[in-house]
Amino acid sequence: MGAIPTTLLFIVLVLAYQFLVQSPLTATLAKRRALTEGAMEDAQKAIADAEARTAEYAAKLRQARAEVYKVREQRVKQWNAERDAQLDVARKAAGQKVSQARAELEAEAAAARQTIQGTVGDLAGQVVRAVMPVAAGGSR
Repeated sequence: MGAIPTTLLFIVLVLAYQFLVQSPLTATLAKRRALTEGAMEDAQKAIADAEARTAEYAAKLRQARAEVYKVREQRVKQWNAERDAQLDVARKAAGQKVSQARAELEAEAAAARQTIQGTVGDLAGQVVRAVMPVAAGGSR
């Protein structure tokens, strides 16, 4: 019977320890675990969001690069078309100048032929007079 008060005191101490120390300690540890796991989940969500944004930005960047490339190609095509048009104009102008120069050259050649044909008779007479003696009708 002498051990009953000690046993009761031990049970009271265990119950006091349970309510005063064990329960608050368990609750605090549970809160820490919840906060830690919550922070980990939040970090994982933030990482997933960052990855999604990175993928979105990469897609937008690819799209912007494609648009820039298309605009560049259109400008190159436009410049090539303008250059080709200017080359055609220059070719036509050069062709017209060549045709005009040919026509002028042919006109000059025709005029020279007419001049030569007009002077052929006089030259033939002079040659005949120079080659033929006076007795044959020449006039030396």
